[in-house]
Amino acid sequence: MKLELSRVVQGCRLGVLTELGKTGQHSLETPGCLLYTRCASVPHLTQDTLHTLTDLPAVTQVTLSTLAEHQEVLEEFKEGARKFAGLHDTVVYCSLHDPAAPCPPGYTTNKTVSVWGSGGRIELSVARFMALQAAVRPDWFASMSDGDTGPNPSRKRVRKAVDRTLAHLDEGLTLQQKMEGLKEAVLWGVCEGGDVCEERVRSARETAKRPVGGFLLDGFQSGAMANRLRQELVTKTTAELPEDKPRLIHGVGRPDEVLECIEMGIDLFESFFVYQVTERGCALNFPYDIDTDPELAVLDKEKERPVGVDVAQENGSSDISPDAISGGDSGDAPSKTTMTRFEMDLRDKRYREDFSPLVSGCGCYCCQHHQRAYVHHLLSANELLGPVLLMLHNSAHYLGFFKAIRRALAQDRLPELKQRVMQGHRQEDGQ
Repeated sequence: MKLELSRVVQGCRLGVLTELGKTGQHSLETPGCLLYTRCASVPHLTQDTLHTLTDLPAVTQVTLSTLAEHQEVLEEFKEGARKFAGLHDTVVYCSLHDPAAPCPPGYTTNKTVSVWGSGGRIELSVARFMALQAAVRPDWFASMSDGDTGPNPSRKRVRKAVDRTLAHLDEGLTLQQKMEGLKEAVLWGVCEGGDVCEERVRSARETAKRPVGGFLLDGFQSGAMANRLRQELVTKTTAELPEDKPRLIHGVGRPDEVLECIEMGIDLFESFFVYQVTERGCALNFPYDIDTDPELAVLDKEKERPVGVDVAQENGSSDISPDAISGGDSGDAPSKTTMTRFEMDLRDKRYREDFSPLVSGCGCYCCQHHQRAYVHHLLSANELLGPVLLMLHNSAHYLGFFKAIRRALAQDRLPELKQRVMQGHRQEDGQ
């Protein structure tokens, strides 16, 4: 794996990862995102349906939390998760946790971490973690780490998390050379440190001394800490990392947060946000075309403002609670997670007779063949086709967003893109 940077402007890195996979034939443009899966399958989509989308990422993310309970099956199969799940030609990256699933705190020891599958908690030592990775046979994998620092941890607890993560990395590097299925895999070092700046810097500095192929920044998920603190910690962390190796951040997917992290030197993101939006019965509709008339975008945004949200709210908090959106006039509540201002709730009855596409000008199958009213009907009737169409649209929209980011960086127009995306959306301090 080789990172070739073509432009670095005020911390933003434009480039391409080349020589990916065991044959070295794949490449991935950066900034970019990985293809999110659950149990090695993109939610709601078959492989054939998925490949109706263009410009799919060359790297697919699978997670140990969804595969750990299938370890014996994968070991018996002997050919890895890619072939077992029928994935098309793709680079497989295996992370410890699913970024879209909650991970209960308090189950980490000096020698083990825990993941949660459909059957409950599974405790992993480094030896079992590496054996499971050998069964999955990924092209990339993140080292085992202790990210269980939670809100307001003590400095002692954070220091212990960094020490454990470095110890796990060292043991994993030793075991990797003894495992036939992992010798050619790229191991990514994990940078921990909670909300303590000194520990973040120490973790990054020490991890960079190890022979890892890239760096995963953990613990910066949405809501994990105040926005200004996250900006400071990510900036301090990336400053300690070598320029010639890629940086991936865990748990960051919202468009405004993605743009902020790109400005701080992050190269890669997970695309779990697409799945979360789809599960809410929502469609991504934020603008990202910087060549479109901004006045038309404002009019479109006015049309798509959720019921019960006025102009003052639109310029205030970054998220909208499901209760505020439903206003007692919609069907079911849109989701278990909080709706963001980058999407519209198609369960809302206002779309029952709206015969326009989800997003005007979108080239995805859903927008080319169906209307908001039809998707609203599918969701109201709990038809399985509803999430399929939403997942297609949301994936296409999100991938288009990253393509627009790369184009804006190449043209020195990222501030314009950020203003376009954030139009009518002001993030409050501390969110």
